[in-house]
Amino acid sequence: MRRKLLCAVAATLALAVTGLPARAQEGPTVFAAASLTDAMRALGQAWAAKGNPAPRFSFAASSALARQMEQGAPADIFASADEPWMDYVQQRDLIVNGTRVSPLANALVLVAPADSRQAPVTIARDTNLAALLGANGRIATGDPSNVPVGKYAQAALTWMGQWDALNPRIARADNVRSALLLVERGEAPLGIVYATDAAASRGVKVIGTFPRESHPAVTYPFALARRAEGNPQARAFLAFATGPEAAETYRRLGFALRGE
Repeated sequence: MRRKLLCAVAATLALAVTGLPARAQEGPTVFAAASLTDAMRALGQAWAAKGNPAPRFSFAASSALARQMEQGAPADIFASADEPWMDYVQQRDLIVNGTRVSPLANALVLVAPADSRQAPVTIARDTNLAALLGANGRIATGDPSNVPVGKYAQAALTWMGQWDALNPRIARADNVRSALLLVERGEAPLGIVYATDAAASRGVKVIGTFPRESHPAVTYPFALARRAEGNPQARAFLAFATGPEAAETYRRLGFALRGE
C-alpha cells in the first residue's frame, strides 16, 4: 500500500513538473497590423532561433485588433499601424502605458498592377488622379472609416483637394494587404498602400509617393497588453522587436527607423 501511495505521489509530482515548463515557455501572442506581417514573421523566427518560445501572431487591420482586445481577446503585445488605435486601447486601460514606443515609420505610395502601362507620376496637389483612373477605375485602399491606411489615404486626397470627387471611387478593403491584392489581381487600376507592402509584392509597381506633408506621419506604436504585465516572455519579445537587434530586419523590408 505504501509503495502504491509513493508511486501515486511521484506520478502527481511528475505531471506538475512537466506541466510547468509548457506554460513558462509559451510564446507571447502578438496582435500586429497587417503591414507588419513580413517583419513580425521574420523577427519571430529570429527570436525562436535564439532558443526562445516562438511568438504567435494575429495579423489584421489595427482597428479590428484593437476592438478584439476591447472584447477580451488574449493579446500580449499590440503593434498598431497608427497612433489613434493605440490611443484607443490606452484610453481603455488595455495596455501598460510605460511600455508604449513608436520605433518605425513608413511612406504612403500609389501603386498600379505590375503589367500596367501607367508611367510614374510626381504626386502634387494638382496631380489628376481621376484622369489616371479612367472612366470606371477605382482606387483600392483600406476603409477610411477605420483602417489606418485608408485614413492616411483620405488625408492625402483631402490635401490634394480631390477627396470629394474620388470618395465614391474608393474600393474599400478591410486591411492594407487586401487592398494590395485588389491591385495585384487587376481589379483596381490604382491603389494607395504603404511603401513596404508595395515592396513585398511582385504584382504591383510604385508609380508615385505621396508627400510627407499630405498626411499624418505613418508611425507604428508597440505596447505590452495589460493582461501580460507580469509575463516575462511578452516583455522580452517586445524589447527585442523594438530594439537594435530588430533594426536590420525593418530596414531590409523598407521601414524607416524613427530618429535616423
